[in-house]
Amino acid sequence: MEIGGHGAIVAGGASGLGAATARALAKAGAKVAVLDVNMDVAREIASETGGAAVECDVTSPEGAEAAIEAAAEAVGPARILVNCAGIGPAERIVGRKGPQPLDHYARCININVIGSFNMMRLVAHRMTALDPLDDDGERGLIVNTSSVAAYDGQVGQAAYSSSKGAIASLTLPAARELARFGIRVVAIAPGVFETPMLRGLLQPAQEALERATPFPPRLGKPEEYASFVLSILGNKMLNGEVVRLDGALRLAHE
Repeated sequence: MEIGGHGAIVAGGASGLGAATARALAKAGAKVAVLDVNMDVAREIASETGGAAVECDVTSPEGAEAAIEAAAEAVGPARILVNCAGIGPAERIVGRKGPQPLDHYARCININVIGSFNMMRLVAHRMTALDPLDDDGERGLIVNTSSVAAYDGQVGQAAYSSSKGAIASLTLPAARELARFGIRVVAIAPGVFETPMLRGLLQPAQEALERATPFPPRLGKPEEYASFVLSILGNKMLNGEVVRLDGALRLAHE
């Protein structure tokens, strides 16, 4: 897809993978709406990229609809949606204080899965009304964020891994369903990247994850995730696929 001049939405665009993606899309010529609950940082990214900052709780049907409408008014109708909003709690199913509180698990599923689906359904609906961009009939691209934890979930990652597994499983049926509208759906499953979520871990844990990555033997950079989003945009045959972006990392059990 030609990126220049088209509207793009990055959900969770105020930090980490989302912020890097907003920057990369803007540099490639897209008009980017940075959607986030953290408006102070979202405004900084929007100012840097020449886009718009829009407050958005991705789990709210009404709130997300209003945010998408505001984004369309600010940068034009979205041809691109990148879902980066998410949380990564670490908690055992049965811990020292007893079973994991159910609301902790539900919150992770609500933000990571329902939030991504909510944005996808609302943006895809608007995309269907747009004119095709080319002879293939392409109208837009949706990129969701899974994780290697969907496949190699470690001890303490039951909630996070199952949420990212749901994103992976959502990819093919969504791509098949939206194909008739010329809308592609792809998921990226990052390995261990330099994000605020990772920086919440203790330093020894971060260093162990670095050592576990075969090559390159380091943490991934958010810019590398963003670069891959651009690669997906440029290749229409990438559709309905979950792609690991992990330096050949396979997580140990704990």
